[in-house]
Amino acid sequence: MSAATPLPRRTGIIVAHWRAIRWPACAAPAAPLATACRGPQSALDPAGPAADAIATSWWLMFGAGSAAWAMVVVLALLAMRPGRALTPRAGTQLIVGGGVVLPTVLLAALLVYGTLASDRVTGRGEDAAHVVRVTARQWHWEFEYLDRDGIARAASVDRLALPLGEMVEFHIESIDVIHSFWIPRLGGKVDAIPGRTNLLRLRADRAVPMRGQCAEFCGLEHARMAFRVDVLDARAYRAWLRENAVAADGGAAR
Repeated sequence: MSAATPLPRRTGIIVAHWRAIRWPACAAPAAPLATACRGPQSALDPAGPAADAIATSWWLMFGAGSAAWAMVVVLALLAMRPGRALTPRAGTQLIVGGGVVLPTVLLAALLVYGTLASDRVTGRGEDAAHVVRVTARQWHWEFEYLDRDGIARAASVDRLALPLGEMVEFHIESIDVIHSFWIPRLGGKVDAIPGRTNLLRLRADRAVPMRGQCAEFCGLEHARMAFRVDVLDARAYRAWLRENAVAADGGAAR
């Protein structure tokens, strides 16, 4: 290296990495307010009880994982101090505590919470006031709004209307390949499988912009297989059903 060539700064790599990660949106102290954690398709910006339970689980895992990571880093730094070798007894205690006790406690706590939150995630135990048949095909979504006799009274394509604050049961089907029905702000995803009907219950408690999508790769146009979700109050929802009523010939009135 010539004398004219400046020596690289010892902290250059560290500084570069710090600049790249210093504002990770979902890891900042103000994470709930971070822009990347909000929006029409954010699972961390829930608009219903199922999505709220899922988001809470995520934050719990994030917090517990961050705490465990921080503890490991601190212990590693302590272990690397010169002249501070661990005694055999201290090493055994560290392995038992960090490798057995800590993971067991964290996983047990997560299991307990997940069990208690399962009813909120699945909608089990609540009566569904509305039923919507969801049919997936390459590459769009068809929605039929059923009456009490299971007969379609309204229909829409790539646009889903939901009543505000009321439980909706979805009967999810596919007519070609496996798709996956997912509205991140309302709940988890459920596969749409040919020849089978899967059930999902969701409730929208906030009339905010939402977007659903296919969460299973289904072909060349998979990325475009999305749909808009409109949450309407009771009066607007009834009016929407009338406007999109199924005509006598089986087609949707326009």
